Amino acid sequence: MAAGGPSRALLTRMSRQQVAVERARRAFLTGRTRPLDYRIRQLKSLQRCLEERQADIVTALKKDLHKSEQGTALFEIYGVQGEILLVINKLSDWAAPRPVEKNLLGISDQVYIQPEPLGVVLIIGAWNYPWAVTIQPLVGAIAAGNAAVVKPSEVGVHTAKVMEDLLPLYLDKEMYPVVTGGVPETQELLKQRFDHIFYTGNSTVGKVVMEAASCHLTPVTLELGGKSPCYIDSSCDLTITCRRIAWGKFSNCGQTCIAPDYILCDPAIQDRVVEELRKAVKEFYTDDPRSCVDYGRIINQRHFKRIMAMMEDSTLAFGGENDESQCYIAPTVLKDVKPGAKVMQEEIFGPLLPIIPVSSVDEALRFINEREKPLVLYIFSPDPKLIKRMVAETSSGGVLANDCLVHFSVSTLPFGGVGNSGMGAYHGKYSFDQLSHMRGCLIKSLSMEGVNKMRYPPHTAKKMDWVRYFLLSQMTVSLLGKLVLLPLLFLIVAVGLQRFFQ
Repeated sequence: MAAGGPSRALLTRMSRQQVAVERARRAFLTGRTRPLDYRIRQLKSLQRCLEERQADIVTALKKDLHKSEQGTALFEIYGVQGEILLVINKLSDWAAPRPVEKNLLGISDQVYIQPEPLGVVLIIGAWNYPWAVTIQPLVGAIAAGNAAVVKPSEVGVHTAKVMEDLLPLYLDKEMYPVVTGGVPETQELLKQRFDHIFYTGNSTVGKVVMEAASCHLTPVTLELGGKSPCYIDSSCDLTITCRRIAWGKFSNCGQTCIAPDYILCDPAIQDRVVEELRKAVKEFYTDDPRSCVDYGRIINQRHFKRIMAMMEDSTLAFGGENDESQCYIAPTVLKDVKPGAKVMQEEIFGPLLPIIPVSSVDEALRFINEREKPLVLYIFSPDPKLIKRMVAETSSGGVLANDCLVHFSVSTLPFGGVGNSGMGAYHGKYSFDQLSHMRGCLIKSLSMEGVNKMRYPPHTAKKMDWVRYFLLSQMTVSLLGKLVLLPLLFLIVAVGLQRFFQ
């Protein structure tokens, strides 16, 4: 192998996945991602791609998911553009050394955390919001100074092709290659050594990714999903509540990892909830959602059949109309659903909304806590005490009260799961931190060697007394560390010790 990289003969024997990873690593080792100017240029180029090629992105998503131009802009483009602008404005602050509190012995030292790039990151995207959930991690990888191999989901065929064609036109093609393909290509990628793997998808594949990463001790971020519960307090304004739930559930035809998966409510309000949901669906998608430009389609027939099978043992409240040839399933609400029903056994990821009657908040909490930790807990209530109680007595990746989905757009909040719904978090600074190594740095002087005599053998009783004194002094520093004169006091003590041990 030549010093500059693998030979041509070796490259011909490698798979295209190996070649992409090898070239990305060689590009990273040149050090050109280190300067912030380089990272910002790449981010601005990515921003330009989203602006100049929006029509191509819209066309591909229309073919894959029947997304409208407005829906694509709202859910796919604007959020990523906002993320890029935020990163460009904040990058110099995030990448700067971060001073930390010193102890007494280190009072004259430089002590700080230096964020640095990890290396080569693998980003495996999802098909439901392919630009949002693939490009946002890429923004974080670029900002942190990494190389990144981008693997779009093969399920969104047209979007994967557009991503493969467009990104190399705007980004450093050696540093940020796009690798397409299905399961065999993904498996080959996972055999390679990466410095971080960022996967968005389901928990079954998440386990495969984590197992593959363990071979190289590669850290992972897993953005998964699960059955996010939605509790409705009986004292809610049900018209507003159900409008917001309907929007959160039926956007993108229910194919949203943070969609409310099921409703928990008192049996006394179930019929009103059904009626208000029916009104909201009509308001959003007309009497004929099939002909509404803003209502999507199921990604393929395999998922269509999976979703339809979920309804078999539940009572239909409204909806249920479908057309397999168009992968169309109408917005559908199921009522009086039993915990053991098929629709409650896995994440729905489609336009079915089960309602499970519960007699009290206590029963709702038990129901939630007996299951895997969800990606989001939704609570609808005008009562702050009830909201705080549900937050305190449950665990989930995030919590959103009195609305749906919108927490995803808040870059100052970490977005991610817990337990079965994922590990790690991203968005804004959290993306930068997630894809950086936080390197602890301590820079000492070669002077004042006398102070160090207390740690050197022989370990006499006198030295141990001074060690104990320093430990107790450190506790005092923690309590009084904000006093302006303390640094001067430490210096006087250090000089005194220096003389004592000479």
